[in-house]
Amino acid sequence: MIDLRSDTVTKPTKEMLDFMMSAPVGDDVFGEDPTVNELENYTAELFGKEAAIFCTSGTQSNQIGINLHVKPGGEVICHYESHVFKYEGGGIARNSHASIRTIDGDRGRLKASAIEKWINPAHDVHFPLTQLVSIEDTANRGGGAIYNGEDIREIRELCNVHNLPLHLDGARLFNALVETKIDYKVYAENFDTISICLSKGLGAPIGSLLIGTKQQILQARRIRKVFGGGMRQAGIIAAGGLFALKNNIDRLRVDHAHAKEIEGVLKTLPWIVDVVPVETNIVVAIVRDDESRNNVISKLKELNILCMPFGPHMIRFV
Repeated sequence: MIDLRSDTVTKPTKEMLDFMMSAPVGDDVFGEDPTVNELENYTAELFGKEAAIFCTSGTQSNQIGINLHVKPGGEVICHYESHVFKYEGGGIARNSHASIRTIDGDRGRLKASAIEKWINPAHDVHFPLTQLVSIEDTANRGGGAIYNGEDIREIRELCNVHNLPLHLDGARLFNALVETKIDYKVYAENFDTISICLSKGLGAPIGSLLIGTKQQILQARRIRKVFGGGMRQAGIIAAGGLFALKNNIDRLRVDHAHAKEIEGVLKTLPWIVDVVPVETNIVVAIVRDDESRNNVISKLKELNILCMPFGPHMIRFV
């Protein structure tokens, strides 16, 4: 079976499993798991930040990051297709009691000019206070689209003018960085907090990290505890993430090459209307209608190839 539904279906290699099974462990809630500590320190240093916290999922690290910045009654600005809005179970409303201003942008990416229009006037009590801007790189719903570095810098400058924090959902950030070759530390300077995922293309079985200042991560530990995310001998799973960061980042280019091959083949097929330009590891094909989409998915399944519907007329391969 060839499973192209998502990069979340990746499984650890034997080398990763061996590394996990030999990892020293301790009680992470007490801050005593040496492997978790090494993973957190390694990741923070990688991005030139002060600290990081190991979380069970990207949803958890995103929600903790948002909760750090937002007070009840505030508002978060994000793309209407963003993961933090669309695929995290209404977490911003449930966990942070904040409203959400969703706006449009090319393939899941925002520009400073679009954001600026929706920053609410602080002096007008009719509006919620804008308290956070959140962007996603790469943009899943945009077919793995990569942000332009200058666009990110302009968003950062806008946030500085309005004294707003900027959060990055970097679930597939490494997919972007292996293509742009931007220095990790230079890139990270634009953000107050960054969430990265270890269990997608990097191949770890579980886990994400939230990166920020020491004070932010100290507060994040309290929020994680309240969210039920405190873990004990978590070094076994943290080791998978540590192995992934040290060994698997560069091989993401192989995934991208395969995605480009699939894109090329799909463009030759008569039943394909269009293919969203492939920049990283996500291929989105557009067909005539939902019946055609469902028939294609079913036929491919008979051929032991799994893919998934991605909205009206769309099929996703990862």
